[in-house]
Amino acid sequence: MRRPARLTALAPLLALALVAGCSPTSTAGTSTESPGPTSSTSSTSSAETETVATTVADATGDVAADHDEASDYEWDTSAEVAVSLDGDTASSDSAAVVVDGSTVTITASGAYRLSGELTDGQVVVDSADDGVVRLVFDGVDIASSTSAPVVITDAGKAMIVLAEGSTNSVSDADTYVYPDSATDEPDGAIFSTADLTITGTGALTVDANAGDGIVSKDGLVISGGDLTVTATDDAVRGKDYVVVKDSELSSPTITATAGGDGLKSTNVDDTTLGYVSVSGGTLDLTTDGDGIQAETHAIVSGGTLSIVAAGGSTGTVLADVSSKGIKGTASVRVSGGTVDVDSADDALHSDGQVTVSGGALTLASGDDGVHADGALTVSAGTVVVRASYEGLEAASITLSGGDLDVTATDDGINVSGGTDSSGTGGPGGMGGGGGMGGEETFTADAETFLLVSGGTLTVDAGGDGLDSNGSISITGGTTTVDGPTDGGNGAIDANSGVEVSGGVLVAAGSAGMAVSPAASSPQASTMVVFDAAQPAGTTVSLVAEDGTVVASYTPTKSFQTVVFSTPDLVAGATYTITSGGTVSGDEVDGLVLGGTLSGSTDAGSVTA
Repeated sequence: MRRPARLTALAPLLALALVAGCSPTSTAGTSTESPGPTSSTSSTSSAETETVATTVADATGDVAADHDEASDYEWDTSAEVAVSLDGDTASSDSAAVVVDGSTVTITASGAYRLSGELTDGQVVVDSADDGVVRLVFDGVDIASSTSAPVVITDAGKAMIVLAEGSTNSVSDADTYVYPDSATDEPDGAIFSTADLTITGTGALTVDANAGDGIVSKDGLVISGGDLTVTATDDAVRGKDYVVVKDSELSSPTITATAGGDGLKSTNVDDTTLGYVSVSGGTLDLTTDGDGIQAETHAIVSGGTLSIVAAGGSTGTVLADVSSKGIKGTASVRVSGGTVDVDSADDALHSDGQVTVSGGALTLASGDDGVHADGALTVSAGTVVVRASYEGLEAASITLSGGDLDVTATDDGINVSGGTDSSGTGGPGGMGGGGGMGGEETFTADAETFLLVSGGTLTVDAGGDGLDSNGSISITGGTTTVDGPTDGGNGAIDANSGVEVSGGVLVAAGSAGMAVSPAASSPQASTMVVFDAAQPAGTTVSLVAEDGTVVASYTPTKSFQTVVFSTPDLVAGATYTITSGGTVSGDEVDGLVLGGTLSGSTDAGSVTA
């Protein structure tokens, strides 16, 4: 974001310190953590809607391929069996369709085109053979006052194909009637014990009044259709996986309102299953629970996602309710797509790892923007945390690329050992205090660290800007921090010290707990300390003897200290500190590197 430079006055300096870099270069844990690649592939072929099996993998673990095959979408439409629904009964010429009152049972594989209305009945698939049962919904309205309107009890595979131009609906009972106390299934308006695919180009509305909306006890793939699901509990649930992806002729749209979770997988017994994968489509999820919840991996490689959990970042997290945006117990992986999350709890959360290697993410949270109990890595993409208590929190954080813009009421970046102890509005992780103008030594921490080696990082924090219970190492990229205005926090805070060996670091904040990079840093740095807090919008510039502007920064909040470190700082050279004036040059988030300066006021000088 670019802003015009501002002309303001600067109060006299209380102290100026320039720390010259020295060698050799320390790696600060760079050999122990690096962002792993994330990959996902999908392919399509022609049919009414077609997809093929997909295997998604990255450094945090593989997941099994889904059940979808191109052959599933190939059938002779002229051989379809017509099934006419008519109020409290139905009719068909096929012996494979058994009608008993208002219950329609399909007993063999094949394609069945359903149309009409069942006012209080049920469509059942009970096929003993291993073939695919295709239910082509072509203008159906199925309701049940006692159970689920669509139940698949046995099939090799099952498909619900939404015919082009059709509008379809299913609605279940408020309370299910089971034959005995030991029976608790079906438990969703559309319920399948077999692998289930929903595809096509038509529309489907699911009203789940008793519990879940669409349920598969095996895998669930949604590759087409315009789905609207309203559920008392979870909207879309698959045991082994939930996969949402585009086909060659269709891109699915899912609009879900859920009293529980939006998309959910539940397999805890197989580490290659229990995942949710979104590679295409458009999802609009409004939930009381998690937007997406995966027992293993939550994977986003494409599509457009909008998630509001528990009323958003200003909502309330209820006791014993998880209200996170996207949650994967083993990992959350984002490599593409557009993701917009507004959640009462963490926007992205994993008990394991979070990796971002692409995509455009806009996150708002009442707690952490992104939280990982283990490692958090960002190597590409755009991440905007527009509201949070703590922006990014993990046991270790590696930022090697991408554009990050983090806003937090407490710590912007918090490396705290990873446990989710902050809670909504709770205390943040403890960092090391250096005192005003503190210059700490540096000890690389191989397990608890912040490593910035590339990309752009912008932080606006009410607490510590960059906070690590271990070490902070900056080897590349551009990092700008608008830190705290109170003296109890600092723009930079690290128990094991801060080392800068490359890149650009500019951090403005209060003076009470201000910390500068260690004297052993290979790259030189300055800390400018003022005798009083300066107003927001005060431009501070660092100018070389030949008039070259090394850097200019205009904080958006009041501040008393500014740390500068750039590759252009030269040990032994003398620099002038100026205030105000007009800076011409490329400005990104208040920072101008190089450029020209006019109309400023000298406020002191410093020599490396």
